[in-house]
Amino acid sequence: MTTHVLYDGLAMGESPRWHDGALWVCDWLAGEVLTIDDKGRATVVRRLEGLPFSVDWLPDGREVYTTDAGVVAGSDLAPYGGTGRPWNEIVVDPAGRVYVNMPGSMPGEEPRPGIAALVTPDGETRQVADDLWFPNGMAVTPDGATLIVAESHAQRLTAFTIGTDGSLADRRVWADLGEGAAPDGICLDADGAIWYADVPNRHCRRVAEGGEVLETVEVDRGCFACMLGGPDGRTLYIVATDWEHLDWQHGGGERTGQVLTFRASTPHAGRP
Repeated sequence: MTTHVLYDGLAMGESPRWHDGALWVCDWLAGEVLTIDDKGRATVVRRLEGLPFSVDWLPDGREVYTTDAGVVAGSDLAPYGGTGRPWNEIVVDPAGRVYVNMPGSMPGEEPRPGIAALVTPDGETRQVADDLWFPNGMAVTPDGATLIVAESHAQRLTAFTIGTDGSLADRRVWADLGEGAAPDGICLDADGAIWYADVPNRHCRRVAEGGEVLETVEVDRGCFACMLGGPDGRTLYIVATDWEHLDWQHGGGERTGQVLTFRASTPHAGRP
C-alpha cells in the first residue's frame, strides 16, 4: 500500500489531529506544535517545554494539552487540571470531559501499570482506570458511550463504557492484537474499525472489534500515531520516526520524523 511523504524534518512527531480544516502535529523533541497544510508547509503555533504533550479541543474551541506538569488549555496554556503530573495522551468526549493517561514506567524501566484520569470542565481531576500497561492512544466512539485505550505493553485495545458522570465501567478487551504488537496512537473510522500505529513493527494497522486485521500500511520507520482527516476524512496521516536513532538528550539529534499520507477507504469517526 502506497504512502506519500507530506512533511519531512520532524524531531519526533506525535498526536496528529485534524481540526478546523488543518493537520496539527506535536513535535515532542522540538517542543513545537505545528499545523501542516496540503502542500507540506508547516507553521509553528505553540511552543511547549518538557515531555510528553498531546492536544485536543474543548467544546468552546480552546486547545487543551497534556504536559509534564499537568493539563493546560487555551493559547496562554493556562492550568486546567491534573496539575503537577506528567500526563501522556488526551481525548475530549462530546460532553467536554477530558480523559488523560499516564504510563506507570518509561521504556527500559521495570514495567509497572499506568492509569487513566478524568478532568471535568470545573477542573476536578480523578482517576477512572488503573492496571493499564503503558496506556497510549485513546479514542471515543461517535455516540460518546465508549472510550478505547491502546495498551502498548499488553498488545491490546481495551474498551470502557463511559458513565453519565464520566466514570469508566465494563472494562473489556476490544481487540487482542497478538504477540509482538505494540499499539501507540489510534483513531476510529466510520465502519467502527480502529487504525493503530506501531513503533517497533513499523506499520499502521486497521483492525475490527475482536482483532481481525483489515489493512496494514508498512513504512520504513517507527509509526508513533495516526489520524484520519482531510476534507473528506479519508486521508490517514501517519507520524513516523527512526526511533532507534533518537537522541533524547539533545533535541532528537538527526531529524528523521515524517508525516506520511495514505488514502483510506473509510472516513474518520469519533474523537479525537
